[in-house]
Amino acid sequence: MNKQEAKADAGKLEISLTPVQIVRDIAEVRMYGTKKYGDPDNWKRVELQRYINAMLRHTLAFWEDPYSVDEESGIPHYKHAECNWAFISEMMKEKVEADPQTCKHEWVCTGAFNGGFRYTCTKCFGTKSEMAKEIKNDG
Repeated sequence: MNKQEAKADAGKLEISLTPVQIVRDIAEVRMYGTKKYGDPDNWKRVELQRYINAMLRHTLAFWEDPYSVDEESGIPHYKHAECNWAFISEMMKEKVEADPQTCKHEWVCTGAFNGGFRYTCTKCFGTKSEMAKEIKNDG
């Protein structure tokens, strides 16, 4: 009997190859964020670009001083960068579904811009913009 006959796992991810410390680091930052914002899912309502900017800020701080810590949280910058990468990774995975033409999730208006409105998908974080339509009153 070969190994695949007993358990067919060829080609599947070998999660045990991942260093566990990064999971602890992300959990530490997430616990801080959950305490600060009061909602463990708050991160899902933030635009991707803001996480990219935050990741770059923390990465630059780490680059300048690998032992530096975030002034507000007291947590090392590299841990914040890891957490931001986790958010970015999750959002990029979901972006595959975020095509406004095919997405079937709920879209909510997240703001106005230059005579139009911006909408964000509540699940896959995609965004779309539409110009405001003129409303005619025939009455």
